Amino acid sequence: MNNDRRALLKTAAMAAAGSMVAGATLPVLQADQAVDGLPTGEGLEWNKAPCRFCGTGCHVQVGVENGRVVAVAGDKAADVNKGLLCVKGYHVGGILYGKDRLTRPLLRKDGKLTEISWDEAIETIAQRIFDSPDTFAFYGSGQWTIPEGYAAQKFMKGGLSNNHIDPNARLCMASAVTGFLATYGVDEPAGCYQDLDECDVLITWGNNPAEMHPVLFSRVTDRRSRGEQVRIIDIGTRRTRTTDAANDYLEMKPHGDVAISLGIMHLLIENDNYDQSFVEKHCNFRGDEADTPTLQGEPISEEEFRQRIAKYTPEHVEELSGVPADKIRMLADLFGQHDIRITSLWCMGMNQHTMGTAINSLVHGVHLLSGHFGRPGDAPTSLTGQPSACGTVREVGTLAHALPGGRVVTKPEHREQSEGFWNVREGSISEVPGYHTVKMFEQFTKPTAAGGDITTMFVQVTNPGQTLPNLNTLFNDKQGLEDKFLIVSDVYPTATTALADLILPAAMWVEKNGMFGNSERRTQQWFKMVDPPGEARDDCWMTIAIAHKLFEMGHEGMKDKDGEFIFAVKDDAGQEIPVWEFDRYYDTNVDKHLFEEYRQFTTMKHKNLAPYEEYVKARGLRWPVVEQEDGSWRETKFRFSGFDDPFVKAGEEFEFYHSSSSDGRAQIWFHEYQPPPEMPDEEYPMWLCTGRVLEHWHTGTMTRRVSQLSRAMPTAYVEMHLEDAQAANIRQGEIVTIESRRGVCDLPVWIDGRGRPPRGTIFVPFFDETKLINNCTLEAYDPFSKQPDYKKCAARVVKKTTAKVPS
Repeated sequence: MNNDRRALLKTAAMAAAGSMVAGATLPVLQADQAVDGLPTGEGLEWNKAPCRFCGTGCHVQVGVENGRVVAVAGDKAADVNKGLLCVKGYHVGGILYGKDRLTRPLLRKDGKLTEISWDEAIETIAQRIFDSPDTFAFYGSGQWTIPEGYAAQKFMKGGLSNNHIDPNARLCMASAVTGFLATYGVDEPAGCYQDLDECDVLITWGNNPAEMHPVLFSRVTDRRSRGEQVRIIDIGTRRTRTTDAANDYLEMKPHGDVAISLGIMHLLIENDNYDQSFVEKHCNFRGDEADTPTLQGEPISEEEFRQRIAKYTPEHVEELSGVPADKIRMLADLFGQHDIRITSLWCMGMNQHTMGTAINSLVHGVHLLSGHFGRPGDAPTSLTGQPSACGTVREVGTLAHALPGGRVVTKPEHREQSEGFWNVREGSISEVPGYHTVKMFEQFTKPTAAGGDITTMFVQVTNPGQTLPNLNTLFNDKQGLEDKFLIVSDVYPTATTALADLILPAAMWVEKNGMFGNSERRTQQWFKMVDPPGEARDDCWMTIAIAHKLFEMGHEGMKDKDGEFIFAVKDDAGQEIPVWEFDRYYDTNVDKHLFEEYRQFTTMKHKNLAPYEEYVKARGLRWPVVEQEDGSWRETKFRFSGFDDPFVKAGEEFEFYHSSSSDGRAQIWFHEYQPPPEMPDEEYPMWLCTGRVLEHWHTGTMTRRVSQLSRAMPTAYVEMHLEDAQAANIRQGEIVTIESRRGVCDLPVWIDGRGRPPRGTIFVPFFDETKLINNCTLEAYDPFSKQPDYKKCAARVVKKTTAKVPS
C-alpha cells in the first residue's frame, strides 16, 4: 500500500466520522470501497478483529505498520456489519494511543502512588489473598475476553473456593438473563440479526439503537432506502434519534412498559386473536408464588391468566403508562396479525429496572402469546452494551452464583461436573453464592468493624468509580478505610484508579489475543497485533501470575488433584511452559488452551462451541455450533426452531428443550404492575434518567482519548424541556446543579437538543468523569437479577441561585 492509499483510508474515515457527528444523516457510515482486497505491502499488514466497543460485534480490519495500528476499515466479509462501522468503530484504533497510558505498576505508599516492579505487585496481591482468601473479591467485566473471564472464574471458584466474583454486566443486562431463564429455562436470544432484515415491524422498547447500536439500526433503515416497507414503533420516556426514524412514537411514563405489555396481552385474549395453536402446543402460563416469589414461579391455568390480566384494559393501561388507549389497541392489533413479522428490541431501558425480570418476561410473553416467535423476522431480542457481556459473563458465567456453561453453584451435580473438568478436589467449589455487585461494594466500603467483610478487591477492565449507582455510598466511602485494599487493572487513569491502592497497567484489544461473544450468540476471535506500551500486560496473565505466586506459597487450592498448577500448560513433549512469566507467556497460545478447556462446559445447555481453530478462520460463529458428517462445523441462527436448530427433535416445529417445566414448553408470565421505588415529590419534583451518547462508549475512558470523538461531544449535559427551563428562568448552556437524596452533579443545560424529554423529566449521559451523575442515581435493584435502576429516580434542578423547577 502506498502513502497515497493510506492517506485515502484515513481521510475516508475522518470524512465519514465528520458527517456522523454533524448529525445530518442516519448515524451509520458507508463502507470504504477503497479497501477491497485489503492489499498488503510496504510493511502494512491487515488482520481481522471484532470492534472493542459495544455488543453488536462488528468486525474491523486492522492495518498495522511498524508495530502500530495506522488504519481501521469495516470488514466486508463480516455478516454482522457487512463493511459498515459507526463513528466509534472507525476510530477504534485511536483508543490505544492516548498520551496518559498507564505503563508501570503503581503502589500507594504514604498516600502517594509510587512505581514498583511487577514482581512486587504480584507478590503484594498474592500475600493479601493468602492471608485472607475469604475476604477477597474479584470484580470483572463484560469487556473481559472469554479466556480472561474463564481464568478469573476458575481462579476464584475452583482455586480459592470463593464465589465473590461478579461483573459490571450485572449493571447492564442481568435482567435480560433472568428474563430468558424465566421464560425459556436457558439464557440468550433465540433469534439473530437476520430478524432485522426480515421484520415488517420493529418495536424498540425504551431503546435508542440509532445511537447505541447504529450499525444494527441501519439494517432496518437501509431497507427503507431500497423501497421496502418497515414500520418502526418507538416506545420511550423521551424522544431520541430513534424516534426521528420511527413511524410511531409512544411516550410512556417510567415503568409504563410493564402496563403496556400487560395491555397488549389483555387485548389479544379479549379479542381472541392470540395464536391459540402455538400456545396450546408450546406454552404454559406462569405466575409469582404468593409468599416467596422465585424465578421459576408457579403454574397457573389459562383461565387464571385471563382473570389476572382482565383489569389491564386499554383505559387502565393509559392511566398507568401515559400511552393513549387507542395506541395500546394499535399494538395489540399488530400482534394479532399473523401474516406479518414483528421484532422487539431492547437494552438497558428494560434491564435497568426494578421490575427488569418482569418486563423482560412480559415482552417475551407478548411474542409467545401472539405466535410472533421463531420465524425469521419474528423475535423478542435483547441487545448488550459490552463486547462480551454474552460470551464471557453469560456463557462463562462470571456471576456470583454461576459456573461455566449455564451451571450454578447451588446445584451439587453442577459443582461436581465443574470440579471434574477442572480436576480439582471434590468440594472445592462452595455451594454458597457470592456477593452480587451492589452487595459486594456495600461490604467493601463498609468498615470492617461494622461488618464489611470484603477487605481486598481486584477490579479488572471496568470503572466502578464512575458506573456504580449512588457512588457516595457504594464507592466513595472506601476513602479513609485503612484496612481496605483496592487493586485496579486498567489502561488509563480513571475515577476508579483515583482511590486505588495498587494500579496495574493493562494491555487492551489488539495488544493481546482475545475472544468475544456478541449479542446474537456469535463467538469471535482475534490475534495480538501490536505490543502494549511500557510494561502493560495482559489481564489474563495477571490472573495466572497471581495464581502461580499463591501456588509457590503453598496455597492448596492452586494445585489440582495431581498436585499440578491449576493453570498448567504443557508443550507437545509434555513439559510445562512457565506462562506465569510474562516473557514466556506468548511461547504458546494461552487463549487456545483456556478456550479448549472451557469448551467442555458448553454442551450441557446446548451452547456447543467449535474448536478454537474454526474461529480463527471465521468472522465468528453462532452457537450451538455442531460438527457435520463431513467434518465441517455448522452454526445455528434460530434456536428452538425445527427448521434450523439441530437439537429440536425431528418433526417438531418448535421445542423449548430447556423448559423450566420440563415439558418442552416456554412460559407466558403474568406479573402485576408495580410503581417505581422512588417517584418525584414536592421536594424532588423531576424524573432523572441516565444513559449514553453516540460518540462515547460507556464511561468514556477510551473514546475521550480520541480527539475527534472528544471534540464532537466534549462534555456531559442535562437535557431539559423548554417549558421547565423557562419556568425556572434557566437559559440554554447555563450551569445548574442536579440534586437527589444521594448527591449532586453540576451540568450545562441543553434545551431541545439531541434528546427531548417531556416536562418533568431530565436526562444526563454518564460518560463524563468530570460530571458524575451517578452521585445522584438510586441503587434499588430488581429482586431476581439484582440489577439497579439507573433510569428513574427523583431529582431537582437547582439554579446557582435558589430557584427550583416546579413540577
